[in-house]
Amino acid sequence: MNSEIRYRFQSGQIANRFLNELKHWPVARLKTKLLNGGFDVKVNYQFDGAGFDFTCAELDELAAKHAGEEVS
Repeated sequence: MNSEIRYRFQSGQIANRFLNELKHWPVARLKTKLLNGGFDVKVNYQFDGAGFDFTCAELDELAAKHAGEEVS
């Protein structure tokens, strides 16, 4: 199952810092894209649908570290 999460940050610079950390992130294979003038980051990854989605939880923690929040 393909999972997609979008995070919003206070500035484009912070969004780019988050994006840079994801480039070297060992937890899962991710596809990322900057949106909304560079303030949002869209993250796509594969989830098997079984059990708890630890990738989502770790992405949320990393985004929170950069004062980002999940948006719909």
